[in-house]
Amino acid sequence: MTLNSITAILQRLAKFHWLVLLAVVSGCTSWSYSELTIPNQLHDVRTQTQDNITVSVAILDDDQAKAHFGIDLGRYDIQAIWLNVRNGSGMRLWLLRAALDPDFFPADEIARMADSSISDDDLPRAQQRLRDESMRLRIEPKTVVEGFVFAPRAVGGRYVDVRLLEDAYEAEKRRLNQKKGGDPSDNRDLEFRFGFALPLPDGLFDYELLDPENTYPGVKLPDLNEDELRARLSALPCCSMAPDDQTPADPLNIAIIGDSADVLNSLSRVGWSFTHRITPGTVLKVVGASISDKSYPVSPVSSLDTFGRKQDFALQRARAGISQRNHMRLWMAPFTYRGQHVWVGQISRDIGIKLTPKSPTITTHVIDPEVDQAREYLLQTLLAGGFVNAFGFVEGAQAATMEDPAYNHVGDPYFSDGMRLVVELSPRPIAYGQVRSLMWRQSAAPVAEGQASGADDNVRAIVPID
Repeated sequence: MTLNSITAILQRLAKFHWLVLLAVVSGCTSWSYSELTIPNQLHDVRTQTQDNITVSVAILDDDQAKAHFGIDLGRYDIQAIWLNVRNGSGMRLWLLRAALDPDFFPADEIARMADSSISDDDLPRAQQRLRDESMRLRIEPKTVVEGFVFAPRAVGGRYVDVRLLEDAYEAEKRRLNQKKGGDPSDNRDLEFRFGFALPLPDGLFDYELLDPENTYPGVKLPDLNEDELRARLSALPCCSMAPDDQTPADPLNIAIIGDSADVLNSLSRVGWSFTHRITPGTVLKVVGASISDKSYPVSPVSSLDTFGRKQDFALQRARAGISQRNHMRLWMAPFTYRGQHVWVGQISRDIGIKLTPKSPTITTHVIDPEVDQAREYLLQTLLAGGFVNAFGFVEGAQAATMEDPAYNHVGDPYFSDGMRLVVELSPRPIAYGQVRSLMWRQSAAPVAEGQASGADDNVRAIVPID
């Protein structure tokens, strides 16, 4: 290599170095913000009151957050949740921030994430801005406190669980005072819970088209008592139908009782995500995610028919890859129960993907044959969240055995005890001891249905010890 060629290489490297440096410097712009008028400029502010404590919440969109903080939070998939707590009680309260989202971002972490786009001179001011706007955790009596909690982005909707706890020191002091002859009637609640289901529409979610008042236009829906409800649910077809309206598809194995807001609230609270409608754009996303086996947490759910139409909306709980998820489809029934809507549905667990000409997305999921486990999963997630007022089982779904399975419209085998889970929702979390059984039928034992006879060795009687 000649001296001239070495010199030329060094010149090119030096030029590249300065270009990189220029790019880095140009990326650090002057930091500024434009403070929002709160709450007037916020969208969809929700408010609840309990025992002289009032909580209001809202979620900033990406443009609002960028203006208010001077940082593009959307770039880092962070949402700013605004809280306002009016503590009219005589208690000191603590905000249980981890209940709202255990993966929240502290102010300094966000500032660190954004430091490449903020000059060194401006970074301390930006950091302090985030600190000053953060929601305080301690809320004194007779005060109003407001601020923001920064959480990972939720798509489609977010359940905001605001839990306020009485100060433990003050609570213990009150207990000790009672033991010494203080007011025995002073049994205040130690915890106050406020739950808000906030939709985050983007124009593509199927729930955005949900219109219960016009699902059956011009029809007065019959309002059923408990015996009538059981009879109607057991008389429904065993299965949803493929789009050709001739081929049985997945079994109709669930029914949920509750107004649409309570259904969306409860299911989003226990981790179910809303889903996109099928459009050319979402189909391309599905195909891309299928090829790469990456997650698409709000991916569309293919259409099946019940009551002469495709599902009114669908929900899912996705894993890291698109091939695995729990999903359910729900249809509003043409009857109500004690003034509440009834949602008939299908739930199954997807355990893989296969190609098929029967789907507009070219691919379809393979369902877990043990469909009763998916049904039980729904019940247990709702019980864990405290959203079940009553539940029971009614016959009517497709019964099949592991040895002689049934098949859905794309040829996937499944087996089941043929029961439908019926859940009446509670709008507020309640303890398991308050949950009522409908006392209709009992289901088979999930998991045990799919085991061979040898698995009985894992169950043994307790032998008394002499």
